[in-house]
Amino acid sequence: MDSANNMTRKLTGLSRRYQAALREYLKQRPPASLQPARGLGHRAMALGLETLDLAGVHEQALIALLLPSDSPGTRDAMVRRAGNFFAEAITPIEKTHRTAREANAHFGELNEALRQRSAALAVSNRQLKREILRRKGVEQSLRKSEKHYGRLLEQSEQMQEQLRHLTRQLLLAQEEERKKISRELHDEIAQTLTGINVRLATLKTAATHNTRGLQNKISSAQRMVEKSVDIVHRFARELRPTVLDDLGLIPALHSFVKSFSKQTRVHVRLTIFAGVEKLDNARRTILYRVAQEALTNVARHAQASVVDLSIDKLRDRICMKIKDDGRSFQVNHILQAKKNKRLGLLGMRERVEMVGGNLRVESAPGQGTTIHAEIPLTNDKGG
Repeated sequence: MDSANNMTRKLTGLSRRYQAALREYLKQRPPASLQPARGLGHRAMALGLETLDLAGVHEQALIALLLPSDSPGTRDAMVRRAGNFFAEAITPIEKTHRTAREANAHFGELNEALRQRSAALAVSNRQLKREILRRKGVEQSLRKSEKHYGRLLEQSEQMQEQLRHLTRQLLLAQEEERKKISRELHDEIAQTLTGINVRLATLKTAATHNTRGLQNKISSAQRMVEKSVDIVHRFARELRPTVLDDLGLIPALHSFVKSFSKQTRVHVRLTIFAGVEKLDNARRTILYRVAQEALTNVARHAQASVVDLSIDKLRDRICMKIKDDGRSFQVNHILQAKKNKRLGLLGMRERVEMVGGNLRVESAPGQGTTIHAEIPLTNDKGG
């Protein structure tokens, strides 16, 4: 074991000397002295090394001295000069060993393999540089695309917010216009028709002594006027029930539900907590319109017999639930429809979201449809 360790240390020392001598030789210009190479050859013989052993030492030294930054021409020149150094170093061994020629051939193969490795390394370096440049270009393009799409997304969000704002303004303007039309119908048209009816009644009394045919015509006219007055009142209530402004949400819903049940024969169970009247006019109007639209949809599509409409307080929010026992429908399909089928649901949802609330629709076979609308008690969202 000691002998092996001693031999290893000697071989390591020889390798360091060989590398140092070869470095010094390559630094000098031709013709440089090859005396150090012959000295190293004698040293190798003294250690009992074969030609192949010294070739391995030479290869390791040459690989250590060649730099990746060297050009192919520089590498080839260094390899050729190093070959002269190695040839001189093995001269002592060639004189005493028969395998010198084989060693020279192997050395040539080593030189060729080293040259090929150097060439392959240079090609790989060029490919790597091109790949780095390509990836940098791709990364730069991606960063530009990311900024571009970021701007597009920001613009899209701004446009959506503007559209929502315009929609809300339209709904507010629509509500004000309905209020105006309702007042005009009540204060002007209805009063005019009532006056006509009074005049006809007077005419009927004055015509007592005339023909019976005149009385029949006047009675028919009275009935037509009375029917017109009822139509105008109903139309006014649908546009904007005065009871909502004059008496509040609860009487307005009771009046609407009573009329709705009479026309559709759908029984509506109404449950409302009294504190709902403390809401501002805008929130009470929203709850009324959502209930109105929901019941209208029930009459048109659900084929229901019973509807439960409740308004409760939950913490800082008002919760309205409208549940029917009629036919179900596919909520997502209706919301994604391009025709007017979705306008009712979207209108309800937009009204609720105007004051920072949310609307949810559930519908399943055998369970009917339930609409949940929640709005905050106070104006915590500008709209």
